[in-house]
Amino acid sequence: MGGRQLSLGLGSPPQPARGGERVLAPGALWLGGAALSRVDALLADVHRVAAAAPFRHMETPGGFVMSVAMTNCGRLGWVTDRSGYRYTELDPQSGQPWPAMPESFLALAREAAARAGYPGFEPDACLVNRYAIGARMTRHQDRNERDLGQPIVSVSLGLPATFQFGGPERSDRPERVPLEHGDVVVWGGPSRLRFHGVLRLPEGEHPLTGPFRYNLTFRKAG
Repeated sequence: MGGRQLSLGLGSPPQPARGGERVLAPGALWLGGAALSRVDALLADVHRVAAAAPFRHMETPGGFVMSVAMTNCGRLGWVTDRSGYRYTELDPQSGQPWPAMPESFLALAREAAARAGYPGFEPDACLVNRYAIGARMTRHQDRNERDLGQPIVSVSLGLPATFQFGGPERSDRPERVPLEHGDVVVWGGPSRLRFHGVLRLPEGEHPLTGPFRYNLTFRKAG
């Protein structure tokens, strides 16, 4: 799956109007407002997932406690602790399977992936991140999945944030991509292992999520 193969010129052009799209790199697409029509169902399902598998601040192998609170849904869930990064079928806190992936999540992930040039995407894991004011995600690669030919679909809900989309090396200077409520980013193909992260969440209050940003990250992990 190669995704769209359009290329950008130098610099960071302004975001298109809401509802538009912009190629960030070969195989990577920003979809402005693509989740807005499903927001009510998505947020209701976020809360249902969190009721079954509460948000928690996970610990990295190096002993750092992540500022972003996380949970999962789907057949597999991504976890980190002193023993490493991995996917598990059971929630380590409860010993129970992760909550099933809601249909609202699946429908959006499939639609966004197809729009970006990745038809047939069937995620089996969704990492749900909750950003409070001041939380951030350092730049990293998503590489714990078995099939790196499958894309990543990332959905933003609530407070706006700044997404850092870099290159294949950590030292590559990232582009800063503003993300608003309802925006979706899809990357795969030649962009699948690009380093990416989120800058510290600035103060704010969203009418639907209060002082939080939620991020849904869909993956084919198994």
